Amino acid sequence: MCGRYELTTEFGNLPAVLKKSLPMGFEKNYAQQELIRPSEPVLVLKSEGKTSTSFMLWGFVAEWAQDPFNPLIPKPFNARAETVGEKRFFRNSWRHKRCVLPASGFFEKGHRIARQDSKTFWLAGIWNRWMSPEGSELETCCVLTTEPNKLIKPLHNRMPVIIPHGLEEDWIAPVKNGPELRALEPMLSGWSPEEWVAKPIKKPSSSQMSLL
Repeated sequence: MCGRYELTTEFGNLPAVLKKSLPMGFEKNYAQQELIRPSEPVLVLKSEGKTSTSFMLWGFVAEWAQDPFNPLIPKPFNARAETVGEKRFFRNSWRHKRCVLPASGFFEKGHRIARQDSKTFWLAGIWNRWMSPEGSELETCCVLTTEPNKLIKPLHNRMPVIIPHGLEEDWIAPVKNGPELRALEPMLSGWSPEEWVAKPIKKPSSSQMSLL
């Protein structure tokens, strides 16, 4: 499971691909976030024929939802990598709307998990666009999870899928046929813990990112 993460990277050290196409005013209003939680706005790299950076709500809303703001409607913040291509709720996004979320660490059972070199990494996700009858739009996303490696297993029975640096644009490319989708599957099976560390922490305080 991935239900809390952080992005404390300074703007100048963010991956260059994030800066290809930024929302207006992003650099001026960018703020490091010590705690990011479901239902909050998150920074996402996506592609609809062109790589772009945008904000989405963390909590997946299906396009057929009658009222995406109804608190009784489930808004999954994680999806299991093993079944994401099979479930009606997620399978269209798996095929056409994959994304990545930049992070500097994620949290499980009072531990912060991060790269030993402190570099930003990519959480694998899928996203969706809901449209109202009047034409207003809402973009939402969730993080994919997989079986834990030996670092995460003592803390939780799931861990986020992490996309290796250099493969993020391959992952988010929108049009994929069956063979191309299968070529992405090795990234869903887990990642080596060798360059990672889990350290006990105190509970971080919430920090919001300005959208304007």
